[in-house]
Amino acid sequence: MVGSINLISCNFSRLPPPPLKLSRQLQTLRQPRIPALVQSRARSPFLRRNNSWQFPKHEKKGLFHFHVCKSSLNNPDPDKTKIQDEGRDWTSSVLLFALWGALLYYCFNLAPDQTPTQDLYFLKKLLNLKGDDGFRMNQILVGLWYIMGLWPVVYAMLLLPTGRSKTQAWPFVVFSFFGGVYALLPYFALWNPPSPPVTEDELRQWPLSVLESKVTAGVTLVAGLGLILYTVVGNAGDWKEFYQYFRESKFIHVTSLDFCLLSAFAPFWVYNDMTARKWFDKGRWLLPVSVVPFLGPSLYLLLRPALSETTPPADSASSSD
Repeated sequence: MVGSINLISCNFSRLPPPPLKLSRQLQTLRQPRIPALVQSRARSPFLRRNNSWQFPKHEKKGLFHFHVCKSSLNNPDPDKTKIQDEGRDWTSSVLLFALWGALLYYCFNLAPDQTPTQDLYFLKKLLNLKGDDGFRMNQILVGLWYIMGLWPVVYAMLLLPTGRSKTQAWPFVVFSFFGGVYALLPYFALWNPPSPPVTEDELRQWPLSVLESKVTAGVTLVAGLGLILYTVVGNAGDWKEFYQYFRESKFIHVTSLDFCLLSAFAPFWVYNDMTARKWFDKGRWLLPVSVVPFLGPSLYLLLRPALSETTPPADSASSSD
């Protein structure tokens, strides 16, 4: 029937209007079939004018737009990725690396080294490698030695939860038990904020479960307070003797410089941890307290809120989206 109508339409310019049922069938046959995938997409790439489908002039633009939308859906936070991918300012990193190199050069070449045999003897005594030979160790030197073993614990509690970066922090923290600030300075130079979020599983596992514990912070503060009191109680002769050691011994000179630098960098990492926990409004009074060597940062670690209470973990934030 359709074929006969087309044949007649070739001979005659006008035809009477077909029946209503037949005209609907013809409209259905004349409409182009749009693939199901195209119909499921948004209506903007295809425009219908005068009962005919017209494609846009730039078809590749529509396909590219589809891929961009797909990639942004896979990334829950595209703005954060954009910030992380931006070029960083290496000025502070270069300065910190320069400071690190200058410190190493000073320690190996310029620091006083008049008593190398005495330094070896002190090191053996502090490591309990020598028995009681009747020599009384300087109390300030003993207190400084043991408090230097607590500083890496403080920095581990500041760096591993909220001071993380693309560069792993734990190797530098482990080496700081032996090298102090000289092992931490390269990480300070490589650190690139913002820090990646912490998941709930990480907070429940070691080492974050220990580093976030109030017991760990309390033991560190009490031990440091006891060592400082033991050092201060030393008589005036101990202070004069320690000053003489500082001027002559490389071991004591470098260790004292290490203590001063760890105390100087601590307030920055306290501020970073405080802002990461969104606790700056309530805990800002602890920022000037953190300037006090060792006791200030240790007190902050004891009073700071748990990370799970102040910031939503990464897995819960992603599930809510």
